[in-house]
Amino acid sequence: MKYLPLDPEIFIRNRSRFIAAMDRNSIAVFYSNDEVPSNGDAFYKFKQSSDLYWLTGINQEGTMVILFPDNPDIKYREVLVLVRPNEMKEKWDGRRLRAEEARKLSGIETIVWLDTIEALLPSWIHIAENIYLNTNENDRRSGPLQVSDYRHIAAIKQQYPLHQYKRSAVILKQLRAVKSPQEIVVMQLAMDITRNTFLRLLKFIKPGVQEYEIEAEILHSFLSQRATGPAYSSIIASGDRARTLHYVFNNQECKEGELVLMDFGAEYGGYCADLTRTVPVSGKFTARQKEVYNGCLYLHDYAKSLLKPGILLGDYTNQVGEEATSVFLKLGLLSSEEVKNEDPNNRAYRKYLYHGISHHLGIDVHDIAMRTEPLKPGMVLTVEPGIYIEQEQIGIRIENNVLITETGNRDLMADIPLKADEIEALMKA
Repeated sequence: MKYLPLDPEIFIRNRSRFIAAMDRNSIAVFYSNDEVPSNGDAFYKFKQSSDLYWLTGINQEGTMVILFPDNPDIKYREVLVLVRPNEMKEKWDGRRLRAEEARKLSGIETIVWLDTIEALLPSWIHIAENIYLNTNENDRRSGPLQVSDYRHIAAIKQQYPLHQYKRSAVILKQLRAVKSPQEIVVMQLAMDITRNTFLRLLKFIKPGVQEYEIEAEILHSFLSQRATGPAYSSIIASGDRARTLHYVFNNQECKEGELVLMDFGAEYGGYCADLTRTVPVSGKFTARQKEVYNGCLYLHDYAKSLLKPGILLGDYTNQVGEEATSVFLKLGLLSSEEVKNEDPNNRAYRKYLYHGISHHLGIDVHDIAMRTEPLKPGMVLTVEPGIYIEQEQIGIRIENNVLITETGNRDLMADIPLKADEIEALMKA
């Protein structure tokens, strides 16, 4: 791994929170993601199951974690299962974790090898009443690919048909949404790396630079600061391409007079940052660009002021929509007649702001949470209103990450330049 080892207390605490939420005499089994083949004999870069990583801090294929707090044998109440190191495989693919290394990373004392687990697991399951199994219940999940969890679920249910089965994801949605102080420390590191990268970009961007060159600068800056890499595919969208929310082609020239929208964030220690800034390619906003930018910044600050414990994301989005309507009237984007006659199911402001304002952030960029429940202290969310004007070929989005506190929120990116004048001054310098 590129990042420095994290405090194992993060994962010790996460496991204890999960165990406290389990029913009595239950066993929970978690599996790592598969290695996914791409073309020929190649594989995509391995990405660990977010839930297994949250419990262990282990980012290696062929891993399992088994939690059985009522196991009569104390030694096997927490078990980490690893692939046994193989000398020949390591010559090709690199070194795998040794038991002592895994203990230091995870805080789990009992390590067993994957090739021995079939002999051990049945004796534990036979004395448990309930089995917790895991699936990806992220609301944003899509696609037909059946991941490894479903294969393992089918195999265990076939082998143990008379047990009671429970969903780990129900517990994890609650727990992972609320970050511990130790997790916030790691997330802040990811955000600081992202900040340093943005400041670097302000000195790099100029007319004639290619979008992919900006992307390359981002990757270089991330890796040079020990980040794992980008938390997601960087969006570098100049000109009218900024109206495409998930534009990832990044293959066009940034031209004088255009704005460039950059949505990027570092991943450090498995945790993500998520920043968006929109800057003038030439280093100076036009009068109209600055007017729209300041309207977006006002919406950003307004949205941030609403985020506090107890608010529902649906109500929050509606309130921001009301304010967006007022802003768009002032900018001349909407007429009072359009607002008066708007479809309540497709508000007039949606023509210029057609995405959500906030999402949860953590190990996943779009982190899991119970989205219909009120916000709680310890949650981390993005704040990212945008204004997208087809007739003017302008797309502006401004995004920071905030921590919900007991009394409101704390902007974890407060030291990253936001104001138009600040950005112009830094680009000029």
